Amino acid sequence: LHVPVALAFLKAGIHVICEKPVGLNLAEARELEKAVKASGKIFVLTHNYTGYPMLRQAKAMVKAGLLGKIQVVQAEYVQDWLTKEVHNKQADWRVDPTKAGAGGSLGDIATHAYNAATFVTGLKLDTVLADLTAFVPGRQLDDNDHLLLRFEGGAKGMLWATQVAPGNENGLALRIFGDDGGLQWRQEDPNYLYYTKYGQPTQRYTRGGHGSGPEAARVTRTPNGHPEGYLEGFANLYVDAAHAIAAARLGVPYTEAAYPTIEDGVDGMAFIEAAVKSNETGNVWVKVER
Repeated sequence: LHVPVALAFLKAGIHVICEKPVGLNLAEARELEKAVKASGKIFVLTHNYTGYPMLRQAKAMVKAGLLGKIQVVQAEYVQDWLTKEVHNKQADWRVDPTKAGAGGSLGDIATHAYNAATFVTGLKLDTVLADLTAFVPGRQLDDNDHLLLRFEGGAKGMLWATQVAPGNENGLALRIFGDDGGLQWRQEDPNYLYYTKYGQPTQRYTRGGHGSGPEAARVTRTPNGHPEGYLEGFANLYVDAAHAIAAARLGVPYTEAAYPTIEDGVDGMAFIEAAVKSNETGNVWVKVER
């Protein structure tokens, strides 16, 4: 229901912060994208993990070339809370295609893993091969997803998203490997980013600690060693949005913005539709059409 509301706000000249995904399908996302561009207003998509300091750090390190040419991207988001049939406010809409769209775990958590991977690497997904499963009897949408990814430029990837893995809570994890080095990060231990230059010992970067660069420092609030993550990630996006809106009112550019935009929302919906199409047509490679 937030698409009509967002369209109304944009038409009224109001900047928008929107939850993901941006609509029930790619057509809705494109309609919203057209409205955003026509309005000239700020549009922020709350993929809140992009507000985590060490994901900002990882993005900066990739951009600086510390990994060399990216070759392999491994992403996952593993939960267990839908292992059995569950009925509550949070569960019911996520397994209802009239409310969640064509993807269950795919739209709910796989999109977070996918967005984190593309945010850090800057890569664009070219084709996807998906095997989507609903293990719980009678469930209309997928609760376990295995995907193979081919990115523009030749990098390959794998993504696993599931909500039926007992013993797991919010296991978002990202591993990125290039021909010069690799990075590893886990959302449940968000203060630490592990970097390995090929042939050298692994280094641990700490949020707020030595070696952490300005991109991470700008969104770091507490001294190193204190937990900082989920809620602060949202706050960092809101702060970015506030600065961007203030700059827009003054008619000046805001160059520090690192929040997801409507383009990321369209990309996420294109990812979902390509994965669903791949699954429905016999688990074949499908082009991602943005």
